[in-house]
Amino acid sequence: MENKIVTEGLNAYFGDVHAVKGVDLAIPANSITAIIGPSGCGKSTLIRCMNRMHEVVKDARVEGRVVIDGEDIYAPGSDAVEIRRKVGMVFQKPNPFPTMSIYDNVVAGLRLNGERDWKRLDAAVERSLKLAALWEEVKGQLDASGVSISGGQQQRLCIARALAVEPEVLLLDEPCSALDPIATAKIEDLLFDLKNNFTIVIVTHNMQQAARISDFTAFMYLGELVEFGITKDLFENPKEELTEKYITGRFG
Repeated sequence: MENKIVTEGLNAYFGDVHAVKGVDLAIPANSITAIIGPSGCGKSTLIRCMNRMHEVVKDARVEGRVVIDGEDIYAPGSDAVEIRRKVGMVFQKPNPFPTMSIYDNVVAGLRLNGERDWKRLDAAVERSLKLAALWEEVKGQLDASGVSISGGQQQRLCIARALAVEPEVLLLDEPCSALDPIATAKIEDLLFDLKNNFTIVIVTHNMQQAARISDFTAFMYLGELVEFGITKDLFENPKEELTEKYITGRFG
């Protein structure tokens, strides 16, 4: 299986705080990789390093390499904006732009990149909302506010917004933590479909979710990668004692 993202000796800091410590990780293409671990273990920081979102935080810095399709995204001269177009991100709480319509939310990134052709924008809206399994639910209310729909629909709208610029990788930081079980199931079904065309990395506190939807799982603790492997193997036969304690609830 070909690797899409490879981190080599990745360290991330917030000032003097060493949040991610020497992580070496290879994420296969067209798969779902879950990152699990207790709060504060560096999961979200790790994925924010994968599209250079970490560096927008004051006093944050990164050491080591993040290689996507063979190119180091931290190499001198690499374009952070282009990297974030290629590597989309969806956050914990649904965050549609409240002053924008559903339509305008979806095409916000395209317009930011200079797209003005309304036929292309219309096509992108339909394509992205269909990819996000939302088109049938909102196609009659594209002029409505992005925050006028349910929380689960808002999160799928944010996924559509990320997909509209045609990324290759989708990073999701606990995308279901604010959603009810029905909305969560819809997001999980959606991600399962999307992995055919995208490489997906999801941070989750929910180990059942990781076991249900991911192909590979990484377990982090105190900023370090403890174990990484095929999800079924990691949950049923973990190699590390710390992993076993965490997934069986005998932790801390």
